[in-house]
Amino acid sequence: MKKIEAIIKQVKLEEVKDALVMAGIQGMTITEVQGFGRQKGHVELYRGSEVEVLFVPKIKIELVVPDSLVEKVVQTILEKAYTGTVGDGKIFIIPVEEAIRIRTKEKGEKAI
Repeated sequence: MKKIEAIIKQVKLEEVKDALVMAGIQGMTITEVQGFGRQKGHVELYRGSEVEVLFVPKIKIELVVPDSLVEKVVQTILEKAYTGTVGDGKIFIIPVEEAIRIRTKEKGEKAI
């Protein structure tokens, strides 16, 4: 099993979520996050004054999937989150040693 964490632009959330559901993903966790990458924030005009925005609002999607679905999930996110502009995001793939469903005590892939 792998945990996939994707940091994407907020405007792409619905498109990515819908595509992942169509790809067979049954659950995911979505978190509103802030951060910066290579762009190091940006400057905006607020009431006539320039304001430096150091942390850019993003969405973090977290999923745990069987190894057999990793490539499909990654390709789906790459396709649907892409805008071609700075700040499209990142995908991280992390090994998952074990998963346990609390209610039924199921373990492994049955728990996800």
